[in-house]
Amino acid sequence: MTGKETVNKWLESIQDCFFPHSCLLCGGAGAGGLDLCSACRSELPHNRWACSRCGIPLAAGAEGCCGPCQRHPPQFAATLALFRYEEPVRMLLHDLKFRDQFAVARLFGELLAIAAAAREPRPQAIIPVPLHPRRFRQRGYNQSTEIARIAARRLGLPLDLRHCTRRRPTLPQTGMPAAERRRNLRHAFQVSAELDLGHVTIVDDIVTTGATVGELTRALRSAGVARVDVWAVARA
Repeated sequence: MTGKETVNKWLESIQDCFFPHSCLLCGGAGAGGLDLCSACRSELPHNRWACSRCGIPLAAGAEGCCGPCQRHPPQFAATLALFRYEEPVRMLLHDLKFRDQFAVARLFGELLAIAAAAREPRPQAIIPVPLHPRRFRQRGYNQSTEIARIAARRLGLPLDLRHCTRRRPTLPQTGMPAAERRRNLRHAFQVSAELDLGHVTIVDDIVTTGATVGELTRALRSAGVARVDVWAVARA
């Protein structure tokens, strides 16, 4: 165990002692070091059968890529999406995004780390989908960064907050069809020229059509990144 891992273990022990985990859904005692009890965890809409490329939910028992990804593969290599975007995941993400409930970020960051721990190959860095500075000032934080921060720490991976920026504001995408989302996001992201990473993972809270992570992937690959994966809490 490295010195950093030892410090993290001590910090976790202190946190567990003074701030014991409690379930964010029912208020009962948390289980497994999570802010979630075993019963509520089992009831979450787990995305067990999903396209390996874009993460979209598939029929029970289905494996591999969905039809659209076979015909037109996205630029990102693989997607890990923990849940279908249904209740109560929808409510929890809303609480994080609009009600400053940072315990939700801790929960989903830890769950992402658990799910990603055995995945190979491991990325060299984790990059959260950036907010435009104007949106960041309005909200005060980036929910994807808060989730990614926990996952990166748990996995011992670097969290890269420097190289990717959102260089222009985009319209809210709720209700937009896929083609309009792509137009809205075109050239929205900028990656600094000095980026020297072969494999990175993008972290987002929700993947709806894949337009946002697709455009960020395009920017990263244009900057020389060979492989981009996507980790998300939920997939619509």
